[in-house]
Amino acid sequence: MFGSIGMPELIIIFVIALIIFGPRKLPELGRSLGKSLAEFKKASNELKSTLEEEIRLEETRSTLEASKAAAAQAAAAQPAPAAVGAPTSSIHQPQEPVAQKIDHPA
Repeated sequence: MFGSIGMPELIIIFVIALIIFGPRKLPELGRSLGKSLAEFKKASNELKSTLEEEIRLEETRSTLEASKAAAAQAAAAQPAPAAVGAPTSSIHQPQEPVAQKIDHPA
């Protein structure tokens, strides 16, 4: 239960606490120590669950970013489909320039 602390050590600690604090104060100290340990355990469990949740969210985020990058790479590697009804020749025909009328003051 207490690791390397055995029954004789616990009895010695109890006797010393009884001498120092007295029989009236000892039950109150025991209750407050129990409450403190319960609060500490609760806080450590909350911290542990929060850290696990953050790790899980970070893994999900990195997986999502990796899949987005792979999809973008795949989209960039494939040629864009031709529009319906568009000519399929790759020859570009230049348009004639439009003449602009410029008024010069005389």
